[in-house]
Amino acid sequence: MTPAKPTACLALADGTLFYGQGFGATGQTQAELCFNTAMTGYQEIMTDPSYAGQIVTFTFPHIGNVGVNPEDDETGDPVASGMVVKWMPTDPSNWRAAEGLSGWLASRGRIAIGGVDTRRLTRAIRQAGAPHVALAHNPDGVFDIEALVASARDFAGLEGMDLAKDVTCAQSYRWNEKRWAWPDGYTPQTEPKFKVVAVDYGAKRNILRCLASAGCDVTVLPATATADEVMAHKPDGVFLSNGPGDPAATGEYAVPMIRDVLDKDVPVFGICLGHQMLALALGAKTVKMNHGHHGANHPVKDLDTGKVEITSMNHGFAVDAQTLPEGVVETHTSLFDGSNCGIRVEGKPVYSVQYHPEASPGPQDSYYLFERFAEAMAARAR
Repeated sequence: MTPAKPTACLALADGTLFYGQGFGATGQTQAELCFNTAMTGYQEIMTDPSYAGQIVTFTFPHIGNVGVNPEDDETGDPVASGMVVKWMPTDPSNWRAAEGLSGWLASRGRIAIGGVDTRRLTRAIRQAGAPHVALAHNPDGVFDIEALVASARDFAGLEGMDLAKDVTCAQSYRWNEKRWAWPDGYTPQTEPKFKVVAVDYGAKRNILRCLASAGCDVTVLPATATADEVMAHKPDGVFLSNGPGDPAATGEYAVPMIRDVLDKDVPVFGICLGHQMLALALGAKTVKMNHGHHGANHPVKDLDTGKVEITSMNHGFAVDAQTLPEGVVETHTSLFDGSNCGIRVEGKPVYSVQYHPEASPGPQDSYYLFERFAEAMAARAR
């Protein structure tokens, strides 16, 4: 049997080429390439704003088999620039599926390539670091390889890029929807106990749902909000959300705000980029990782209790634990590479984690962090 003519090409900046079958939108895009080891949640991953500027290689081959549906979007449209998979998506087989993955990607302008040796590609990323790439999908199978490689080399990279401004909300809004639960799905929080301001650096909807489920009346503010704008809502607590890009670049405007909020003595909780923003505000530094952490199966150790949690992660930068100042304690570390995964301020209800305790689908080991935030706000009110 004659193999099908390739209709998509992934070009790495070093000139390495991967051919396959294109699906989703046609055209060309450039980005940083990462890999994700999660076995579920491809729709959550593609719509996670933290993936802005990245193409995702899925190490699990069964991508697309459960289709997609509006309830599982973490933001309005896919944010990741594209996807790379081993096997082409099959027709969806799930009672919640509203449409197939390929059509969903096509209608939202996202390019994908299937039939790729994702093991080889993942090994290349692990060994040489997250490469800059260009991905093209042309049904005619005609590619200007020289131009494609040049496009990959022209990608500026994520270092120094403030992407939070690209994915944050345009204006403030209220959120009261709780986590999905059978059989009712999403229901509103009708008896909130705490007022929380969530600063949106690229917030996932399920983070906001977890806050609502923990008893919070949530007001979401744009990434560029000032401390005065945050405190004008008289919050019981302030939440710093996940997001994409270089934390040092976003910190140019976020760090002064966070430092002013810390002086107000309100509980502060950060996740992912919010964790990095808090660390920078406290005087620590961040570093670019070789290939980052992306998956729903990352073991993290709680240094206070000795407990190991299985977590969901998505980050290409990390807090340098060696730069944490006096009075700031490292609370969690990755059991994969020892990198920092959490901090807290001694004597204050201020803490953050690098991983995603709200993952859905994903490990639920770390949901207690939202309850800890609620307990801190309750203690402050007493």
